[in-house]
Amino acid sequence: MNDTITQRIDAVLRQAPVVPVLAVSDLDDAVPLAETLVAAGLPVLEITLRTPIALEVIRRMRDVPGAIVGAGTVLTRADLFAVQDAGASFAISPGGTDALYDAARDADIPLLPGIATASELMRGLEHGYKRFKFFPAESSGGIAALKAFAGPFAQVKFCPTGGIDAAKAPGYLALPNVITVGGSWMVPAEALKARDWKRIGALAKEAAGRD
Repeated sequence: MNDTITQRIDAVLRQAPVVPVLAVSDLDDAVPLAETLVAAGLPVLEITLRTPIALEVIRRMRDVPGAIVGAGTVLTRADLFAVQDAGASFAISPGGTDALYDAARDADIPLLPGIATASELMRGLEHGYKRFKFFPAESSGGIAALKAFAGPFAQVKFCPTGGIDAAKAPGYLALPNVITVGGSWMVPAEALKARDWKRIGALAKEAAGRD
């Protein structure tokens, strides 16, 4: 079972070097934003449950060809099954509670739980997980912390998220225990508000290594 958990989330995370972390406030932005990011080479999209329309955003984006749409800010069992019902392909949590790990056993979509400390990581290992979101990455020790984790936790790989920008991402991606990184720098708030898809597309291509 443990290998299955790892394989399911790896199948998602290995699709792109960067996972855009998106908080979408206008439903009309959902499809063109997803189309822009997919075309730029970033097909794995994390829609955070930070807006009241997040579930509908997931429903709309999942129909965009090539998009692999998941949900972030999944905190509870109810959240997990709500995003599953909305058509999310995966779920990401900023942390990991026993209740959420138990819920993930009953879910049809893979969970990427968050950790910031060795103890939290060990709890995840006890539940059969070897893949984690490292959050908040920069304020939790950043690259130095991930290098330190590599010693006692050689079997673990991460998706660091939090405080990472275009300048910092390559340093994380160079680490052997990092699969992908999460961030929102390729979708600046002002560009999204202006629906400047050209700018977002250019930033996304750069993040995907296509510039």
